[in-house]
Amino acid sequence: MKFLHTMLRVGDLQRSIDFYTTHFGMTLRRTVDRPEHQYTLAYVGYGRNDDPRGEVGDVEVEFTYNYGVSTYEIGTAFGHLALGVPDVASVCDSVRDAGGKVTREPGPVKGGTSVIAFVEDPDGYKIELIQV
Repeated sequence: MKFLHTMLRVGDLQRSIDFYTTHFGMTLRRTVDRPEHQYTLAYVGYGRNDDPRGEVGDVEVEFTYNYGVSTYEIGTAFGHLALGVPDVASVCDSVRDAGGKVTREPGPVKGGTSVIAFVEDPDGYKIELIQV
């Protein structure tokens, strides 16, 4: 068994693709449009989608756009996505410079030494950045 993806419902598919590819270096790996069922899926992640071994960039984020739905309530059970990045401060600067929201500035985690920060994507999903 292996973990395949996390699905997020989004209000604007291209806006979400742009956010994750621009600020986090992910690539758009594939899209699936199902007009007969009124939805489109897009998968972003790291690595190549054509790796025959399935070892590069296995885990993906799946965006689901339901035709005509522009906003969702995130709910109280969802916590956040976590991404390892080489420079937390520069990713925060990139998000902020593009008009995005940094909800916790870069700094050590409480009680530890790891440098973390939190940002929100355009739909309000929280993303923890951990410096690796």
